[in-house]
Amino acid sequence: MPNNFPRLIIAACMSGSGKTTLTVGLLAALKNRGLNVQPYKVGPDYIDAGWHTVACRKISHNLDTHLVGADKLTEIFVDTARGADISVVEGVMGLYDGGRGGISSTAEISKLLTAPVVLVVDAKSMGTSAAAVALGFRQFDPTVNLAGVIVNRLGSDSHRDMIVDALNSVGIKIFGAIRRDDELRLPERHLGLVPTAEHCADVQKICAAVERQVDIDALIELAETAPPLDDIPPAEKIPPTVRIAVARDAAFNFYYGAGLTALERLGAEIVCFSPLDDEHLPAADGLIIGGGFPEMFAARLEQNESLRAEINRAAEAGLPIFAECGGFMYLMRRLVDFGGKSFEMCGVIDGVASMTDRLQTVGYVDAEILRDCVIGSAGDKVHAHEFHFSTADVVGEKIFRCQRLRTGHRYTAGVARGNVVASYLHVHLAGCLQVAASFVGACKKFSARQSLKMSSPNA
Repeated sequence: MPNNFPRLIIAACMSGSGKTTLTVGLLAALKNRGLNVQPYKVGPDYIDAGWHTVACRKISHNLDTHLVGADKLTEIFVDTARGADISVVEGVMGLYDGGRGGISSTAEISKLLTAPVVLVVDAKSMGTSAAAVALGFRQFDPTVNLAGVIVNRLGSDSHRDMIVDALNSVGIKIFGAIRRDDELRLPERHLGLVPTAEHCADVQKICAAVERQVDIDALIELAETAPPLDDIPPAEKIPPTVRIAVARDAAFNFYYGAGLTALERLGAEIVCFSPLDDEHLPAADGLIIGGGFPEMFAARLEQNESLRAEINRAAEAGLPIFAECGGFMYLMRRLVDFGGKSFEMCGVIDGVASMTDRLQTVGYVDAEILRDCVIGSAGDKVHAHEFHFSTADVVGEKIFRCQRLRTGHRYTAGVARGNVVASYLHVHLAGCLQVAASFVGACKKFSARQSLKMSSPNA
């Protein structure tokens, strides 16, 4: 059945235009009006999505065609936008930037969702040329519904008037004109920054500026012009048959919400715990440790000896464990921070993770599982993303054969040991349902073995 799903996309000409800051302010402003607003982020980024959640108290979902595919992306959007008064999608980089062929670009997502686009134009070093830039973006792909612009970082009233006149002369609608203010910015994006409720004051300051200088009523009206989408019925959840412990705190927080939902719909009960604060693992049939910033909390992680020892014993006992990036680092013997100081970690994997001062890799990856394991069978394909500053010196059997989409570079990655699979790859479980199903299946087998042991006369 068709549903209106009011929606719009905030895009930009390039990274650094103020797109995230403006989106966060808009989300807070819509929330302040009492609207049920649902945020989204194009691409694999976790941090911008975290700011969305701070702004409007709703989990922001990532929309990425490489990680989940076009059909699943639409399904995720419809499933999570249902009941919202308005959905706001923040783009990634420039409007047409993405992987090879424009995969996962904001333009591609706008066409999949038939959503109108508002372009943020950074006018700091431009005058009339801002209109030429906006017109070029509109004409580059006429199938993208570029509805208008928000001009950002204006220097003066005369600067604003010049650009407004130029935009009016080429027929481009202006939804807002924001003066340059160095205080209207989110805290610097750096390794270790995790948006939390403590940043609410920053968000409300940005919100106030957006409310003054952006025509929010016009944006709401624009969102309501989006054509209806088919309301795909959500998959029924299977009653929980296994419990999966998920590490979730300031050190480990990189998870895709729809991915965890996929586990629940396959019969998993998600139980969160903190490797920073909890001395014991919750009773569970499987363990997932996602990405995050373990290097920023290495001393506290090391001090929690009881939990580290429990995780090691659980791995030896055959508990299915799936770890990504920061979780991969945590499972190693040691972690060396930016200053060269070494910290003891779990010791499940024979390896050392060492932080460096430069990005080691970033981008989309296509991977193939090399042998049967808890996340799949040999030959299964996995779509993933990598982003890390650390290197890993690891002993063990590689579990993935990988190829980077941007360069074509081929390599093997990750490690498999018993029922443990860990690597730098970030996987969206809603887009790799065979990974989610295999892991839940491995958890069921572990649970059955444990039940058999408990019922044995020799137990």
